[in-house]
Amino acid sequence: MRILHTADLHLGRQLHGFSMTDDHAVILDQILAALETHQPDLFVIAGDLFDRPAPPATAMRQFNRFLTRARAVCDAGVVMIAGNHDNGDRIEAMAVLADPDQDLIRGALRADEPPMILQDDAGPVAISALPFAYEYAARDCFDDDTIATPEDVIRAQITATRAQVPVGARWVVVAHAFVAGGDSCDSEKSLTRVGGIEYVSAQAFEGAHYVALGHLHKPQSAGAEHIRYSGAPLGFGFDESGDEKSMSLVDLAGDGTVQITTLPFAPTRQLRVLRGPLEELLASPPSQDFVKVVLTDDTPQIDPMKRLRTPFPNTCLLTYERDERAPEFKADSTATRALLDDPVSLISDFLSRTRDDPTRDSEIPLIATALADLARKEHDA
Repeated sequence: MRILHTADLHLGRQLHGFSMTDDHAVILDQILAALETHQPDLFVIAGDLFDRPAPPATAMRQFNRFLTRARAVCDAGVVMIAGNHDNGDRIEAMAVLADPDQDLIRGALRADEPPMILQDDAGPVAISALPFAYEYAARDCFDDDTIATPEDVIRAQITATRAQVPVGARWVVVAHAFVAGGDSCDSEKSLTRVGGIEYVSAQAFEGAHYVALGHLHKPQSAGAEHIRYSGAPLGFGFDESGDEKSMSLVDLAGDGTVQITTLPFAPTRQLRVLRGPLEELLASPPSQDFVKVVLTDDTPQIDPMKRLRTPFPNTCLLTYERDERAPEFKADSTATRALLDDPVSLISDFLSRTRDDPTRDSEIPLIATALADLARKEHDA
């Protein structure tokens, strides 16, 4: 079975006030071209179809036209879930006119989490689509007051859907989560309250032959090769400058093994960080790319943003290098913020330094699980 996996479209997104509608149009055309060329059996969008729960009408129309065109170029079944940026009920409403024999569109939690069963030459394939939900919604849905972390939510969904996977069937899971060991970006919104543990261990997906993930914007595997983020098709923050975006073409063999091919995107506008004196940058070749400028001038310049927008009309941000230097007295607050934002990586780095031995990949899920246990104990207390 062949699967085209993408996620985190974030339709309706603006980048520092600049519309990305045209950028999304180019990317959607490239997805359509991939559907037509590779003719997958399944087309997966693993959450964050839109950038906010109430997307603008232009984004809704853009997505509806895209789905109509997708049907025209490929007979693939469609699997979509709500991400943390989406309105679950809005995504669920899209399922009303879908073909239940080949489409699985899930926006709201269900206590039974039924998979869709498809057949290929090698036998049945079960597809479980697990929409994103916060802990309070999962406690109500599964009638379980012990659910206190995103991992608890995923495990409740997995337990419910695994019970309905036919014996001997290959199993594909679609989810929107932060799996321990994944590499994050600044533009990703936290999946839990401030200070909470948002990580999910890779072991939560035990038994699945392929896990199509959304949420992290960099294409990557997390915990195992078959647990994969396709990544977002566009960059949404300047920390993603230089990153290559792609979608994942997955061939699921009869024995459950997967072969993953990345299909690069070619956006019309890149994200770039330009650094240097103002006069030197003004003499640079012009560009339509989204630009962040870091001026190295020692003194403030006159109307730098206005002048820079002549060669670089999509200049989004401007700072001075001297203002970006972190003073020494901020070290403690920086460490505190790192602990809140990325505790697994901070603890991993601490272990590596104290024992002079790099943290092993097998230890990352153990750290994440231990932190999740602490969060549950805090909740119970």
